[in-house]
Amino acid sequence: MSATHILVVDDEPDIRALIQEILEDEGYAVVVAENGEAARHSLRERRPDLILLDIWMPDRDGISLLKEWSEDSGLPCPVIMMSGHGTVETAVEATRLGAYDFLEKPLSMAKLLLTVERALEADKLQRENVGLKRRAPLVPEPIGRSAAMQRLREQVKRIAQHDTWVLITGEPGSGRETLARYLHSQSARRERQFVDLSVSGITRGNAAYELFGSEADGHIHYGALEQAAGGTLLLDEVADMDLEAQGQLLGALDTGSFLRVGGSEPVRVEVRIVAVTQRNLEEDVRAERFREDLFYHLNVVPLHVPALREHNEDVPELLNYYVDYFATHEKLPYRRFSVGAQNFLRHYPWPGNVRELKNLVQRVLILGAGDEVTQNEVEGALGTPVPVPNQPLEGAVSFDQPLRHARELFEKAYLEYQLEKHAANVSKMAKEAGMERTHLYRKLRSLGIEIKERR
Repeated sequence: MSATHILVVDDEPDIRALIQEILEDEGYAVVVAENGEAARHSLRERRPDLILLDIWMPDRDGISLLKEWSEDSGLPCPVIMMSGHGTVETAVEATRLGAYDFLEKPLSMAKLLLTVERALEADKLQRENVGLKRRAPLVPEPIGRSAAMQRLREQVKRIAQHDTWVLITGEPGSGRETLARYLHSQSARRERQFVDLSVSGITRGNAAYELFGSEADGHIHYGALEQAAGGTLLLDEVADMDLEAQGQLLGALDTGSFLRVGGSEPVRVEVRIVAVTQRNLEEDVRAERFREDLFYHLNVVPLHVPALREHNEDVPELLNYYVDYFATHEKLPYRRFSVGAQNFLRHYPWPGNVRELKNLVQRVLILGAGDEVTQNEVEGALGTPVPVPNQPLEGAVSFDQPLRHARELFEKAYLEYQLEKHAANVSKMAKEAGMERTHLYRKLRSLGIEIKERR
């Protein structure tokens, strides 16, 4: 994993050398530039994690450079200004343009190191906050005490110790991104960037710009590969990448370098790739929708996230987690799920997986009342359950209730299923159920099932 990369821009050789020596002793990777043009060249070669920028330089002053960089697509990283002739007005202008801090010369090395550390930490927190605002909250690690989830967590911990690429498969909503973030948090790259690139959201033909960035007329846009340098790049729904972009990505992975769009000099990159997909990439390879060579590059270590219905014993723990989460972070009322509701949800098929469960918890906490979430409330929130043919009885009805109530629930679920199956044709329903039509009508009315609503 590469060290934190710092660019020092100052026209005084002694100061450049001193700062470089101090920072390198602290474990940072340092590049120096003696003027504005050298600084521009360094930015073309590689995106730094932090810039120390002198204000007074012969060819182009630091404030002008700061303004130039901020007018592109925002500053590429935190910038700390340095000057021996600074004024209040200069400091205010630098702050307005986005500089993190302003240090006066002669420099105090202790203050310099502290400011660098704080700037890098502030940048990391800002990126994490942007990520949290952009997507649903994520759990710190995949939740569940089932054998499947325990095995999955152990696999991730072992894989995290090695710097291999990983392919994560599983249904939407099953927790694939959570697993990718957990992998990053357990690896030696945990202090570096985690960048999430949604491949399916890239406009067709724009993948090279998003992945590799661009440069034109001295203006640089850093793509996802450079943003994640030294850290982890998540390629979400990688199967949606077009074949041309797949070839370009393969070239970058093979050589460890790439060209920005419009660029002429190769850019070195060192990053861990985690690819995520809901599709079977081997089938896509056979259908020539996905490059076979790229598949083998990405599939060094495959991980499969099971659907929630495959580890439904974890449902109660997930319910408790999300109740606690929403009560703590969104100030929703704390409510507990009854035993009957938990048993019912354990046997629910969860087509939307963990994401659907999270949404259900949020819904009943917002709309419900009372300390307890009942089975009836859960059924209402999910819609009337329809049992699958040949599904065991306990899949539709909880056993933790009186026999009469359980029988009524079963009859209602059974007749709801028959209504859907036969498009509310009572004659066909009666024949399959082995009931007289008159008796069937009475039974439907007694259970509160309206036929006309289904037609």
